[in-house]
Amino acid sequence: MVVRQFRQIVTWPLQLMPLKEGAQIQNHWELLTEIDDPLVGRPWAELKDEFPVDPAGFQERHYREFVGFLPRAQRFLYGERASRSGRTSYGDSPIRIYRRDDIRRVRTWLRRGTAPIELAVAHADLYFFYDVDVVVLVFELGGEDLPLAVAQEFVYRFARAYPSGWSDTGEAENCPARVEWLGADGAVLAVSDYDDRPKFTASVCRNIAPTVAAHWDFLLRPLRINHADPPGPLRYRPLEYYRMPSMVYLAVDDPGRMSQSDLVRLTLGVLPDRRPGLPYAARFLADFDQKYAYDRYHDPGRGGDWCDTRITCTGHTFVVVGDARHPVFTDAERGFLAQFRHQIFMLGLVAHFHRAALLMLSERLMSMITRLDIDDPATVRSFRRDIRQTQEIFLRFTHRYWFSELSDQAMARDLFHRWADHLALERLYADVRAQISDMSTYLDSDMLRRQSTTIVRLTVVTMMSILGTVTTGFLGMNLFAHAEEPSLTKLAIFSTVLAGITLMTYLVLRRSQALARFFESVADTRTTLGDQGRTLRDVFRRGGD
Repeated sequence: MVVRQFRQIVTWPLQLMPLKEGAQIQNHWELLTEIDDPLVGRPWAELKDEFPVDPAGFQERHYREFVGFLPRAQRFLYGERASRSGRTSYGDSPIRIYRRDDIRRVRTWLRRGTAPIELAVAHADLYFFYDVDVVVLVFELGGEDLPLAVAQEFVYRFARAYPSGWSDTGEAENCPARVEWLGADGAVLAVSDYDDRPKFTASVCRNIAPTVAAHWDFLLRPLRINHADPPGPLRYRPLEYYRMPSMVYLAVDDPGRMSQSDLVRLTLGVLPDRRPGLPYAARFLADFDQKYAYDRYHDPGRGGDWCDTRITCTGHTFVVVGDARHPVFTDAERGFLAQFRHQIFMLGLVAHFHRAALLMLSERLMSMITRLDIDDPATVRSFRRDIRQTQEIFLRFTHRYWFSELSDQAMARDLFHRWADHLALERLYADVRAQISDMSTYLDSDMLRRQSTTIVRLTVVTMMSILGTVTTGFLGMNLFAHAEEPSLTKLAIFSTVLAGITLMTYLVLRRSQALARFFESVADTRTTLGDQGRTLRDVFRRGGD
């Protein structure tokens, strides 16, 4: 079987590291075009929106994409004039898109000794989100007339940030043997290094964190992985699995000829195999169709102009297989291909962004706990401040970005729900909200406890002060006649009295808890004089508090 049209969209969410410690809102994209990287220069340029000032230049596929979303989602995704305004307020899109166009083709050797395949790069974009330290790399490539087995193996091997291990011969497991980024003139811009085992093992050994393959590092520059040497101002950290999420489009001559085994391998990310049969046990795959397949347009026995289409979604992988003989499936302007590259892509982008943002917040909470030293007042104060800031960021994320519905169109609504279910977005959102709520509740209760303790101490000091105030008031303020004394004598007397009162106040504060218990015992009519005496003795005992 031959794949007449092949498309793969890789979406790789990454956590951005802070530019300035303590700042809540950090616009990383502002540095992207300012940094002159020694290897790539300044390859990124901001992508102006697809809504030109002149309506004559507006393409219908973008119109279809826009009207497919609910109004609130439209404002989130496009704004009033997306990417045209320097500020981000109501009506402006919170998304900033940057694109590089120096990489035009990808040449890939899937295994050693095999012939390379070349695919065209449709675009390489970075999606930044205002007020959320997450960036999503979007890399789309396509080709024509690929054998199905080659397309399957490419999907399986290509989108891997780093290898999971190596064979006895030194080959990286599950990765392509070699990947080359090619420029417009065919020149090789970057080459993968999956077989460089010392590089990857040294990174884990020294930094307790993996590094990425050379061609992905080249693509992301000037963004550098967090522990890169030398470090850069724009740093990122992977959030999930080393295999990047992908969306795959396959147009074949007769979708009915594709076996269930081939569909399972594409969907679950399994290598193709010439041997017949399913890649896993039949019992394990018994609910495959129910769990992963969206068969709204799958009816192989239906004739006429029916375009049989199979759609599967695992959350991590989205696959659509349709009939290449039907323009309704292959039309890049009005067909399913246009819908796949635009509306369905946006559904997947939002779902993966939601998950990445929640994982980023969860990672931030874990980092706060790790840095907390309850015996160090400075880290305790920093912990309180960070929790408050994270709670504010989570609230802004909820009101600006969190959607349970993006579209009322039946297929778009159903697919977004499937993505959200497989990515466990609702559960992850509830977990993060509960973590932040628990920490916030603890801080509130701790603040009330501290305020209560302060009030008790002030009450004790006031009670002790009343004794002196009433006594001096009863005796009058002329018990000692020092009015005629020299100024230095009066100053010395004043300083002595002030020092004595200060010392007394200090001692009262030090014993305020024990004094408070003594006052409570005096006020309690059920206590005897003996009980009150013992409580009073505790005031003067070491460790009485």
